[in-house]
Amino acid sequence: MLRSKLQKYKIILASGSPRRQQFFKDLELDFEIRLKEVEEIFPPELQAGAITNYLAKLKAAAFENELKPNEILVTSDTIVWHNNQAMGKPKDKEDAFKILKSLSNSTHQVITSVCFKTNLKTDLICETTLVTFNELTDDEILYYIEKYQPFDKAGSYGIQEWIGFIGVSKIEGSYANVMGMPVDKVYKYLSTLE
Repeated sequence: MLRSKLQKYKIILASGSPRRQQFFKDLELDFEIRLKEVEEIFPPELQAGAITNYLAKLKAAAFENELKPNEILVTSDTIVWHNNQAMGKPKDKEDAFKILKSLSNSTHQVITSVCFKTNLKTDLICETTLVTFNELTDDEILYYIEKYQPFDKAGSYGIQEWIGFIGVSKIEGSYANVMGMPVDKVYKYLSTLE
């Protein structure tokens, strides 16, 4: 449905995330993947959604002056925000364990920003989902890290994996957002393009 509406556009997804790529396939969109290395460093005073907004725009800025008139670049960034701290991807097993231990038996925010950039304008959407974890035992955390290697995931977990099934007791907001993209909002934005 969306594909025919967007025929005159070329969509470029600047993400190596298999989950984001799958979302675009599931939306039945024709898209091209273009990747650029961007150092994801943000000013320390930024908090919560301001961080993901900054990083999504930073990733888009890497393509400045490269977009053709019919191209729409889509960049995205996701963090877990917990105890007034941004939790990105874990550095190693110890870091993953520490992050999951802190999320155990508490509620955190998963925040994703998506940036849409053309040669004329840049638009941004941001979504926050609240996720509550049951208490996780050390053995459960270690098992998950060993078996699933969640080192490419913000907050050290994938909600669609084993830990999401046994650990998540409540979710308020977009489930897809916790996987890395508020698909409903992306769909809505793309639907409004003339």
